[in-house]
Amino acid sequence: MEISLENLPEIPSLDLLAKQLVEGFITGMHKSPFHGFSVEFAEHRLYNTGESTRHIDWKVYAKTDRLYTKRYDEETNLRAYILLDNSSSMYYPTKNNGKIRFSILAASTLAYLLQRQRDAVGLISFSDKIDVFTEAKSTRAHLQNIFIHLHHILQQDQQHKTTEISQSLHLVAEKIHKRSLVIIFSDLMTKPEQLEEFFKSIQHVKHRKHEVLFFQVNEPGTEIDFELEDRPYLIEDLESGQKMKLNPSEIKETYHKKVDEYYKQIALKCHQYKVDLTRIDINDNIQKVMAEFLIKRNKMN
Repeated sequence: MEISLENLPEIPSLDLLAKQLVEGFITGMHKSPFHGFSVEFAEHRLYNTGESTRHIDWKVYAKTDRLYTKRYDEETNLRAYILLDNSSSMYYPTKNNGKIRFSILAASTLAYLLQRQRDAVGLISFSDKIDVFTEAKSTRAHLQNIFIHLHHILQQDQQHKTTEISQSLHLVAEKIHKRSLVIIFSDLMTKPEQLEEFFKSIQHVKHRKHEVLFFQVNEPGTEIDFELEDRPYLIEDLESGQKMKLNPSEIKETYHKKVDEYYKQIALKCHQYKVDLTRIDINDNIQKVMAEFLIKRNKMN
């Protein structure tokens, strides 16, 4: 059965659903989609004649006129942190809490996959502050704890919770273990002038040697294409509670232009900072979205 928000009115047991999603498309994948990330530089040692020159540090040679090679510690486990934006805008559309529900399903899938590979995974949820912070662990009991947190997030009061994603990312960059995989789920529904602050925080995360995957979650029909009936609407900002009367036809052209510029800027900055950007349409089939992402990651490795 294809799994989408339409045929999944209520989220059942997250562990069983995540297992169903993962086992539906991971069979036949020859290696981890995150394989090879956790190789850390350890120290230098003098080069011995006859060794491979592959790991010679030529920058050190230029400074010292002596040959040194880099030694590495190969870690068996990856450390990954899933960062989930649970501000009020993520509960849109309010009829099914679509963006947060899709994000929780995708996050559960990745958490299950990581634990299945014996990798360590942690959960961080945030709105105007960090609400949940769990350390990265690889135990089954810890995974169940993550599922409990995710289910609780869906059930909580979502009224007028603003987003401070930049502030949260700065804190995460300092707090988590150096060189981790940081997986962000957010709609990034912020003011254009705040976008620069977001990417400053991304730069901070990258400076700490973390890899960043960014899932931008949207309902494109209304949020991007502005597909609304040609009649007056009372639009409410889910985060601030501010309301505005408007007729879509009067602003649609300007809206399209602004949104197009905004999303192009996000894509450009992600490319600049080497952030793996995946745009999610919550109306798509969840299995298809996650399978395509994992196949892409597998090819990258």
